[in-house]
Amino acid sequence: MEEFDVSQLRDGEPIPKETIPLKALKIVFMGTPDIAAEILSILLQFDGADVIGAYTQPDRPCGRSRQCVPSAVKKVALENSIPVYQPVNFKEQADIDTLASLEPDVLVVAAYGLILPQAVLDIPTIHPLNVHASLLPQWRGAAPIQRAIENGDVVTGISIMKMEAGLDTGPVMVQRALRIGHNDHAGTIHDELAKLGGICLCEALARLQTGAYTLAPQDDSIATYARKLEKKEGQIDWNRPAQSIHNQIRAMYPWPGAFFDWTNSEGKTIRLHVSPGEIGEKTTPGIDPGTVLGEMNGKLAITTQDKLYLTPEVKPQGKKAMDATAFSCGYIKACK
Repeated sequence: MEEFDVSQLRDGEPIPKETIPLKALKIVFMGTPDIAAEILSILLQFDGADVIGAYTQPDRPCGRSRQCVPSAVKKVALENSIPVYQPVNFKEQADIDTLASLEPDVLVVAAYGLILPQAVLDIPTIHPLNVHASLLPQWRGAAPIQRAIENGDVVTGISIMKMEAGLDTGPVMVQRALRIGHNDHAGTIHDELAKLGGICLCEALARLQTGAYTLAPQDDSIATYARKLEKKEGQIDWNRPAQSIHNQIRAMYPWPGAFFDWTNSEGKTIRLHVSPGEIGEKTTPGIDPGTVLGEMNGKLAITTQDKLYLTPEVKPQGKKAMDATAFSCGYIKACK
């Protein structure tokens, strides 16, 4: 597979016109969250695609008011006058028939969140394509960005694959790599991969139009799996090496967030949410892991198994985020 340097991209950069044949492909787009909405926005700039419908999950209650909120994909679709469909699932034949009546050339699926039966995958006249945020067969599954960072990977990427019945097992058409920096977190990589995913999708569609494409089977023997995130995975065990903790905090940011329960000098336990920071010097022998030492060069220093972890801010449960100085003064009583 070829490598791709995402730094060469510019926001809003159009797909080269010479890759666009005369007839646009009829596309039904299926996605739900922000990453899918960004991919859809880029797709809509590609003259080789005619997006005739957008499928997304039903509106969900959100916030304290519990008012139903449309998905990010629905918002983009409505802004561009694209018909929106929101079935709960595809167990009803009527929902499958509605999709079939659109007669799409290609289904494009990006973080849709619903299982698609074979009857749906068989509908497009060309292929059902999936935009997956990893270099398949690495990190098949629901949380590829977070699992790659948690694992300490230095490279991730985008795979455009033909969908089949298995979980992210289909043959790959386009694949591009993206480097994970030492201080990147799930939020920054999410944004980069959203942009890269849109570009790769347009490249795949251009190849479909010309017929100049290949489908490379995945090697199942080297597959890894990215299980869905759970909130409890954000809890930090400071009795681990600083690098492992750094990877965990980066992987869990911004959601579900990394946290630990800290007991202050008065014996009160407070849950603290920790922002991604950096690894400091070796821990002084005799200090227990998880000890909050206070402000150090503008960061809050916390001991781990081997080195200090320096975070720019923490958020006490139910409070606003605080920088190291404010927390030290307000909670450790260490300010002079």
